[in-house]
Amino acid sequence: MLMNIKSILTPYPIDKAYDYAVPDYIQAVEGDYVCVPLGTREIPALVWGEGAGDVKPEKIKPVIAKYNLPPLPAVHRKFLKWVADYTMTPLGSVLKLTLSVPKALEPPSTITGYVMGEADIRKGLSPAGQRVVEIAKDGLPRRASELAVEAECSTGVIKTLFNKGVLKSIQLQTPPPCRVPDYSRAGALLSGPQKECADTLVGMVSANKYATALLDGVTGAGKTEVYFEAVAQALKQNKQVLVLLPEIALSNAFLKRFKSRFGCAPALWHSSLSVAKRKTTWRGVAEGQSKVVIGARSALFLPYQDLGLIIVDEEHDPAYKQEEGAIYNARDMAVVRSYLGQFPIVMVSATPSLETMQNAWAGRYTHLTLPMRHGGASLPDIHLIDLKKDKPESRQYFIAPTLNKAITETMEKGQQSLLFLNRRGYAPLTLCRHCGHRFQCPRCTAWLIEHRRTGKLHCHHCDYYMKMPDICPECSEPDSLAACGPGVERILEEVKETFPEARVSVLSSDTATTHEDLKTKLNEIQSGEVDIIIGTQIIAKGHHFPKLTCVGVVDADLGLTGGDLRATERVYQLLHQVAGRAGREKDQGIVYLQTFTPEARVMQALASGARDDFLEVELEEREIADMPPFSRLAGIIVSGRDEKEVEMAARALGQCAPQSEEIQTLGPAEAPMYRLRGKFRRRLLVRAAKNIDIQKALKHWVKSVKLSSKIRVQIDIDPQSFY
Repeated sequence: MLMNIKSILTPYPIDKAYDYAVPDYIQAVEGDYVCVPLGTREIPALVWGEGAGDVKPEKIKPVIAKYNLPPLPAVHRKFLKWVADYTMTPLGSVLKLTLSVPKALEPPSTITGYVMGEADIRKGLSPAGQRVVEIAKDGLPRRASELAVEAECSTGVIKTLFNKGVLKSIQLQTPPPCRVPDYSRAGALLSGPQKECADTLVGMVSANKYATALLDGVTGAGKTEVYFEAVAQALKQNKQVLVLLPEIALSNAFLKRFKSRFGCAPALWHSSLSVAKRKTTWRGVAEGQSKVVIGARSALFLPYQDLGLIIVDEEHDPAYKQEEGAIYNARDMAVVRSYLGQFPIVMVSATPSLETMQNAWAGRYTHLTLPMRHGGASLPDIHLIDLKKDKPESRQYFIAPTLNKAITETMEKGQQSLLFLNRRGYAPLTLCRHCGHRFQCPRCTAWLIEHRRTGKLHCHHCDYYMKMPDICPECSEPDSLAACGPGVERILEEVKETFPEARVSVLSSDTATTHEDLKTKLNEIQSGEVDIIIGTQIIAKGHHFPKLTCVGVVDADLGLTGGDLRATERVYQLLHQVAGRAGREKDQGIVYLQTFTPEARVMQALASGARDDFLEVELEEREIADMPPFSRLAGIIVSGRDEKEVEMAARALGQCAPQSEEIQTLGPAEAPMYRLRGKFRRRLLVRAAKNIDIQKALKHWVKSVKLSSKIRVQIDIDPQSFY
């Protein structure tokens, strides 16, 4: 049997492709998805190129089969190689980001779809049944679950309509074809400034070449409706579109707006989706059927057939940085993907990152601004509450009298208030009043967080938890354990005591554990069933609550300590986004920031609205300190279960670390999070001039040191956190 030798890349942490023999009855080209033997397993892999021919023929294993899918485009393979080289990640690990749903390669099983039946549909349908019929009239077969989602009803309604003959079932060999968003539908009526920005973006898409734009608009300016015009233009040109969102919490409101604009839902991609839904999205993208994908950072690596536009919404958000496995920043990699594909990318934010603003100010990005809220709404008034003077009435309370009064007045007007605290649980620290014992995670350098809802002490960095004890485990003193500091559960306790008549909802990742939980809670808020919302950062951005006029930040200083390079920038971004939830309709919004440092530059900038002045000072300080964006950083994290071995390995790396005028290495030192999930950690930080090939220097350095196989060395190019 004649065989061709091909180089096949497997989705494992290796940096090279292996030679396999392709039988003559399998026509495989570069980019084809194939099944190959690896040890005793049969795994999916990708044809990467021609075989190297340096392996004896008798040792070459044959390809088992080729999957019936279009090849992965050359531009995407080039992108994977670029990401691997830049992030210093094995190429196979980066491929795994694309081959993330192996079952999607297999032919779909037969499924049941529903279309309109023959029964008279005019008699006695419920409102939910009528919605289903309106959707089904387009003749497109859908699964019961898909019909239920689109009609916002239960699958029981679908079954009832089927039993009555209103719907009929058909067997499909493949998932129902994806509905193509209708770009010809009229969008929202845009204001003059919105229209100018939209026209610029449409022109960029029409040009079919690389360009980067920053859509910089205040909260509530209608940025989404503006970039929807660019999405429509890309669809008109039959291109695929990717809209990146930092949080799946944002997708609920976004989906409603998208369906209203384009007549159908886009494809979704995030970690909370079921395997079946991820499979459908992946295959739809690979076959070119799914035209618009809304997704979290990993959606960037889906196998697009003809990507023509990327939108990075809330581009400043740190959630775009993947901190485990293949370490990458999806925002920065999205810019590379658009450059390689020669199509435009749009960064969207009310509080752009310092790096993005510098690119805009330097003219590398087209800077589009929307300085006013849409529809006549005005920006909220922001007031600082000095907690040294305006103190809560009791040591057990955390809400100042001024904020309490504002919440009371807001409730009297029939409007909503939001209390923001970016800390889950009841209290961040539990200690013994008698002996001072503090409850710490045995696996991490972190205090255990009390959660009254579960009655346990939890570590927020690993899965460890323990039952809340009745006595101190150190001194056995009863009733001596004290909760120190507030979490959202403790704020809930205070709110219920202060406002017993209020309808209160807590929104955090603990209370909204599934996508459906979150959707339900958001709908309750939007429909006015809640008077006071207590939330973490899950509530901070992207949401539009018409009746929300009062926002109180319980601890505005949270996040300012710790020596993080971007601490003040991130506090500004987060609090500005939280403030932007207030007064998005006709009623004026008001925001209160509780702080012990009202004189701090970041607090004054928030109160005055002087964003650009604040960013310019931040930029000056970074330049003086020779920190990004004026230099490049790389973090080296050495970890292992044996503390002594980790210390010795880090010291060995430090002794031969690169040091010159253009590249300096700091450390090694204990990581701020010295122990994480049972592993000890030490860090080194490399700072280099922007013209230095930092990856080349790091590769040569790390390879020159022989380390134990028990020691893990992670390299984080352009680190965003330093824990």
